[in-house]
Amino acid sequence: MPKQIILNAFEMNSSMHNSHGLWKHPKSERHRNYKDLDYWVNLAKLLEKGKFDAVFFADVLGIYDVYQNSKTPSIRDGLQVPVNDPALVVSAMANATNHLSFAITVSTTYEPPFGNARRFSTLDHLTKGRVAWNIVTSYLPNAARNFGLENMIKHDERYEIADEYLDVSYKLWEGSWKDGAVVEDKQSGTLVDPAKVNEINHSGKYFKVEGPHLSEPSLQRTPVLYQAGTSERGRAFAARHAECIFVGGPTPERIRYYINDIKERAEKHGRNPDQMKFFSFLNVIVGETTAEAEQKYAEYAEHWSASAAKAQYGASGYDIAEYEQIDRSLPFEYSKKTEGGHYKAATLTKDAPKKLTVGEVLDRFETLDRDSIIVGNPEEVVDAIQFQFEQSGVDGFNLNHFVTPGDLEAFIDLVVPLLQRRGLYKKTYKPGTLREKLFSQKSLLPEDHPGSKYRC
Repeated sequence: MPKQIILNAFEMNSSMHNSHGLWKHPKSERHRNYKDLDYWVNLAKLLEKGKFDAVFFADVLGIYDVYQNSKTPSIRDGLQVPVNDPALVVSAMANATNHLSFAITVSTTYEPPFGNARRFSTLDHLTKGRVAWNIVTSYLPNAARNFGLENMIKHDERYEIADEYLDVSYKLWEGSWKDGAVVEDKQSGTLVDPAKVNEINHSGKYFKVEGPHLSEPSLQRTPVLYQAGTSERGRAFAARHAECIFVGGPTPERIRYYINDIKERAEKHGRNPDQMKFFSFLNVIVGETTAEAEQKYAEYAEHWSASAAKAQYGASGYDIAEYEQIDRSLPFEYSKKTEGGHYKAATLTKDAPKKLTVGEVLDRFETLDRDSIIVGNPEEVVDAIQFQFEQSGVDGFNLNHFVTPGDLEAFIDLVVPLLQRRGLYKKTYKPGTLREKLFSQKSLLPEDHPGSKYRC
């Protein structure tokens, strides 16, 4: 069978996600309804109708406040605020579906590993093995202050913390409980065999955890591990831990470069790179005709918020307001190392297809970036998706949507059937857990994954 696209809906339990200013669009529903559980249940049913593999929940722990050294632009335009806990809607969404999976973003920088391990074991039980963890190290200065730090922990040290965090997690998920620990022996009065439940007694640089894990093993034990990071340190982390990796880049060639680099690094850890899946982002505006799609694009551009887009770029660690008074003809470049998101910084510098001027960069924020969006009728959209899929070497996409749920409905009604007819997309789900669906293997981490060495 030819390789088929894996598709995640890119979401957030917030008033708005990456569709800056589009809460003003008359068909936008999310900013009013994201607080309603029925909204999420209906979305789950819609995505399963479209055979989506997962809904991927992004999350943040602070306000974007680098732009203009202020929280005002972000708060005014609902830039990922207000935002609720994504994990708390998953159980209801899972109960309404049979196959849709759920990737939940949790930071390793601010939440201790012991409680996080129980959260994911609980969700893995309740979803029958349909849960994944998107591992992030957090890039917002406000998040650091919200958790009692005066300054952000340095970029590379955040990954050092994450490495140890994962080791603690593996010990809890894989090593604390042996198979068959729950014996239900009424004659001896033993529900759980104490000899099969172990303390982990981890003592490291950043964490000290006695254990044992409070949850019995779930179907996957360790959730499927997602991670995004194209910095040097981020790629090293992905090569050791991640099963699903998000790579961004302005061209298919740049995306393929990152994929090949991470695969080579993974092999040095003794991992089989075929047991890794790679994703990039997908922006689509589709209509029954090209004219209809172009009309949608024009409407979306009309409602676009440039200030929210600039505020989000502050996650790179750089305030775009510092460039607004500079000669627009000058080259756009950074002069210092950032402790923020290296991927964000790279999009307009080293990963840009050409050297940009200050004016070209500022213009990028003023309206929807047409170069990053597929706009057209179903045939045109599928042609472009197929090109990106085949040329970049990705295994799938995180699908953004500007107006929710309208853009998802249009994609499912117009694009999915054509992808299926071309053999690029599944018509039925595989059975099993998320790991079984993705890798056609057992529910557990593969033997060559570093986490498996902690298994009892």
